[in-house]
Amino acid sequence: MKLHTETNLMSFDAWSGAEGTKQTILDNDKEDDFDSLIDDLYPDGLSETELNDLLWFESEWIYESLGITEEEE
Repeated sequence: MKLHTETNLMSFDAWSGAEGTKQTILDNDKEDDFDSLIDDLYPDGLSETELNDLLWFESEWIYESLGITEEEE
């Protein structure tokens, strides 16, 4: 069963490797930009696992998309 719920990055309970990416986004005050990016890319939403995997395995792309440089990571 797949359950889609409305949330934002602040409320999302990331796990494993996604936790660091989430924290970097929050530390750089880019959570609103990230939420907008996800809304634009996934207008029909995505599952919690899909979001977690995106944060975990696509961190470099996320940082680039949000304008977070390596010094800020």
